[in-house]
Amino acid sequence: MRNYLDLWAKTVKTGIIKSNLIPMIAALMLALYTYELDFVENIPNIIFAFLGSALIIGAAGAFNNLYDRDIDIKMHRTKNRPTVTGDINIKLVLTVAIVMLIVGLALLALTTWLAAFLGFLGVFFYVVPYTMWTKRRTIWNTEVGSISGAMPPLIGWAAVSPDIWHPAAWALFIIMVIWQMPHFYAIAIRKKDDYAAAEIPMLPVVKGIRRTYIQTNVYLIILTLTSFLFAPISWGLTLVSFILGVIWLWLSFVGYHKMEGKTWANKMFVYSLFFMTFEFATVIIYSTVAIFIS
Repeated sequence: MRNYLDLWAKTVKTGIIKSNLIPMIAALMLALYTYELDFVENIPNIIFAFLGSALIIGAAGAFNNLYDRDIDIKMHRTKNRPTVTGDINIKLVLTVAIVMLIVGLALLALTTWLAAFLGFLGVFFYVVPYTMWTKRRTIWNTEVGSISGAMPPLIGWAAVSPDIWHPAAWALFIIMVIWQMPHFYAIAIRKKDDYAAAEIPMLPVVKGIRRTYIQTNVYLIILTLTSFLFAPISWGLTLVSFILGVIWLWLSFVGYHKMEGKTWANKMFVYSLFFMTFEFATVIIYSTVAIFIS
């Protein structure tokens, strides 16, 4: 039974579900604080947003695995996915993914229709523009995929407030968009041989590590400057975000000139996880404390 659950965990990509729920919760809590909304009254919205987001992210992961079976088999890190090995029936995966998507969107709709619409956009961008259209055709596939990866903060914000035009909401969205580039560039360098074998045009495969390094730094500068979008709410959040960005930029510059390419990429990858966790955990803690002491 445990092994079967592990197979499904790989199919719906539970790791991605967990990592995407953190920024969703951060945005939701920040919206509650920003608009001085009652936490207890919004507990149903919090639960629906959490479950709905988890289900649609899992559905997107399953759709991605289904479509990518032909290239997953060529890569060492993906060749043992259940959709490749046949350990789970393909038709069953498709059925479960569709059900997860429908139920997930329905739960999000119980918060606001905007949250459900944003959830649908997130899945659509991940499955169609990214997985089907750009992943195998252009070095800009990461940029296209980042749109869907950045939807959780907007979903979380919209779950408790239909006004998603606040600068803080877009700070979280833009941070998630930009964060994904250095994060996935680092993965692409670490797994460069895999991507080359599968003929996936990741930036380091097509343009080389130096071009990837330059492009990474451009995004890190933008990411650091994005910190000031938090200024209308909190200079504390602004400072934390700014410092995290400066450290990442310093690590990129110094590490690239002192380390071998894959070693540098490993450091960048590890810090990218730390950055996202610390950044959004700070937002969650700040918002939670502010809600309950106000």
